[in-house]
Amino acid sequence: MALRFLFAFKLMKHIATICIIFGLTTQSSEATKHFLHSRKLAAIVPSTSPILDYHNGALLAGPRAVNIYLLWYGTFSPAQKSVVNDFLSSFNARSEAPPSVSSWWKTTDGYKDESKSAVSNLVAISGQSTNDYSLAKNLKRADIASLVEQAVSSSAFPADPRGIYLVLTADDVFVEDFCMNSCGFHDHASASSGNNNTRLIYAWVGNPATQCPGLCAWPFAIPQFGSQLGKALVSPNNDVGMDGMVMNIATILAGTATNPFDDGYFQGDARAPLEAVSACTGMFGKGAYPGYPGSLLVDKSSGASYNAKGVNERMFLLPAMWDPSSATCITLS
Repeated sequence: MALRFLFAFKLMKHIATICIIFGLTTQSSEATKHFLHSRKLAAIVPSTSPILDYHNGALLAGPRAVNIYLLWYGTFSPAQKSVVNDFLSSFNARSEAPPSVSSWWKTTDGYKDESKSAVSNLVAISGQSTNDYSLAKNLKRADIASLVEQAVSSSAFPADPRGIYLVLTADDVFVEDFCMNSCGFHDHASASSGNNNTRLIYAWVGNPATQCPGLCAWPFAIPQFGSQLGKALVSPNNDVGMDGMVMNIATILAGTATNPFDDGYFQGDARAPLEAVSACTGMFGKGAYPGYPGSLLVDKSSGASYNAKGVNERMFLLPAMWDPSSATCITLS
């Protein structure tokens, strides 16, 4: 029987979003209402140490890998796809000396469920599919779920309760709220096949290269808010948009693994939470403060800034992650 998704998009439903901004902003009453959809804009570095409480729900825990299904929506070059593929392949590269992608992910060991099982330390690319603008270039948030529904129903991807269906949109695709208060989000939906019901997890991240590099690819672009006098850092993969996507994918994956169904680890309102990485927004290295990402490593040959190494001699810049054992945001450099 064909897989049928049962999606219920309600205004009060949780959507975890991420954004990087460079100052405080005021909001109108309409924007305040919109807070129920997505996190309020806040200072780059939290003024107080966040505390993420565990709400007794399921995590993506245990020895089995977290399976990633990549849905490329729009035009991406082979070089661009390789940046994301190498990043995701680096999660399991234990031979890489710290600081590395795998050592960054190791912080999730501290996130444990009710049975004391930690978030899986294995991440696997389990499928990839390309969509050539089937829903045109202006998407609603609900369209992201529809794309996943289509991919699963057509058997491009299996219905995998251990999977994260990650929709990546090209730089010429406009997604609702993208560049306004969101660089990406994760959510979940119910899927039914016969008499079986399964909760499936999906996420979205957009390429900000042409639309809002100063919002979703900082510090590799001049900040969209705050001082415009600073100098953008050199991106390690020579592609500001894709390096920005890596930072945002990292944020989304950490939030999804530790709070997949709105009842895991988070601070604040479940409909607009601070999660494992979004609680540490704007922090990449030691000494970070608003408008300054912190002390980073610099590649001598290219001048690129980074804090994590990956497979195929890749370099990445990854955000700080909240560590349950110390109750602080931990950076790699």
